[in-house]
Amino acid sequence: MNNLLHYKKACGSVIAAMLMIVSLHASAKPPIYTTFFSDLAVAGYDTVAYFTEHKPVKGNKRFVTEYKGAEWRFKSADNLAMFKADPEKYSPQYGGYCAWAVAMNDTAKGDPHQWTVHDGKLYLNYDTDIQAKWLKDKEGFINSADKNWPGVIQ
Repeated sequence: MNNLLHYKKACGSVIAAMLMIVSLHASAKPPIYTTFFSDLAVAGYDTVAYFTEHKPVKGNKRFVTEYKGAEWRFKSADNLAMFKADPEKYSPQYGGYCAWAVAMNDTAKGDPHQWTVHDGKLYLNYDTDIQAKWLKDKEGFINSADKNWPGVIQ
């Protein structure tokens, strides 16, 4: 009987520890923003196109790669090759989360239509109102966001 009680206590401790680990893991956000029902980075937009065409361009299912746990789509094989050669160059800053939100020590979705390329880096914002705030002091917000990243997703 004493062994059974000891076994139950040990199992209870193991289960409690496992639940704590699962809870901690569940609270962390992925390094790349995707929606709940999709693993598409930047909602399927071609991140290279922001630099080459200076506008959002939908990616194609034929030109995909996996990077940091997300699926990235591209308009062409050339854009896919450019991304693969230097994904950090073409990935949006802060994993595609809203740059202004990260500057505020928080997270929010990044909208692929609310974007800025500044000093060779791509930044996304939540919506047009937030982007208007962002554009008033990009340098200041970038400095704050750089200090907060990646802590806001951990």
